[in-house]
Amino acid sequence: MAFIEIENLVHRYEGRDESEPPALKGVNISVEEGEFLAIVGTNGSGKSTLAKHLNAILLPTAGRVTVDGRNTADPAELWEIRKTVGMVFQNPDNQIIAAIVEDDVAFGPENLGVPPEEIRQRVKDALASVRMEKYRDFAPHLLSGGQKQRIAIAGALAMQTRCLVLDEPTSMLDPVGRRSLMETVKRLHREQGITVILITHFMEEAIGADRVIVLSKGQAVMEGTPREVYCREQEMKSLGLEVPLAAEVAARLRRNGLKFPEDIMTDEELAVALCQ
Repeated sequence: MAFIEIENLVHRYEGRDESEPPALKGVNISVEEGEFLAIVGTNGSGKSTLAKHLNAILLPTAGRVTVDGRNTADPAELWEIRKTVGMVFQNPDNQIIAAIVEDDVAFGPENLGVPPEEIRQRVKDALASVRMEKYRDFAPHLLSGGQKQRIAIAGALAMQTRCLVLDEPTSMLDPVGRRSLMETVKRLHREQGITVILITHFMEEAIGADRVIVLSKGQAVMEGTPREVYCREQEMKSLGLEVPLAAEVAARLRRNGLKFPEDIMTDEELAVALCQ
């Protein structure tokens, strides 16, 4: 069994008209431990609904979600699941609850009953992992959006989470903050082997993933490596999604008769192909 198994997942929000289609309908996804998975889709495709199923914020209307063999619908497993899967949301202000950074990072371990001395070490290690040690005594409202997101990640790390689910974590950041946060996430994945599930509509952010899944109207409609998915430019556009600019330029040049590799994805690869 994979680390996370999503089997025939259906989710229908309570109070919605029965004639409306469910937010998720028959989704099947397996995630291996240590994988970097990107889930992309337009607004309303079901991305955030899916993310909330991964640590039991939402429960299935039908189907099943298991995390490390634990069923998210089992109330007895809730603490272990939420310790295993840490969530980082779109707006960091919705997650930060303490007046001082180190108190916020300590909040999760305190609720797990971790001894005080171990909490102090966990907070120190977590802040070091996201390179925010010098801000431990700061008030969170004095931090930038990107710094707040790194504090949110540190809070998950302090709980010794094995999986980070990031739901549109850069959508409220400027390009510099977006780049900095993604570098932090990729480094944690590379150096600590943390499983990363990134929900995003920025196609460039998914380039570093091991695998990309495309959601549309509550269903998984495309899957593959970033190169395999992004070379299907016309299909992506038919779903209302853009591909990275380099991939789009290469596709247009190919349609105009130039011989370009099918799997160009980055600006550097496009520049090399143009020079040749």
